[in-house]
Amino acid sequence: MQDHLTTNQQTPLPNATTVLVLGILSILGCCFYGIPGLIMGIIAMVLASKDTKLNSANPEAYTAGSLSNLKAGKICAIIGIVFSAIYLVFFVVLIALIGMEVIMSGDADAIREAIESLQ
Repeated sequence: MQDHLTTNQQTPLPNATTVLVLGILSILGCCFYGIPGLIMGIIAMVLASKDTKLNSANPEAYTAGSLSNLKAGKICAIIGIVFSAIYLVFFVVLIALIGMEVIMSGDADAIREAIESLQ
């Protein structure tokens, strides 16, 4: 058996698909108070950074399709991180202004009164 690098056969980047999946999930994860989106987005960015270094060291060894997946996943992760951070900040400010007890009570009238008292 010959080594895959000596036969000029290109292989996909090891984490390209994982980065793409985590990037997409980070966008979806922003809907769950922002925390899962932040976690998945950061993991995707770390994996993307590792694969980018691998590709920079030997660009001929990796397929163009996996590089495209890596770039798309990185973009999705950035979007997911930004949306998650915005949502998390919004939720923390909401808790600070209204209070967790009012939010967790589920009483729409109490929530409405708390918001109106802020105006």
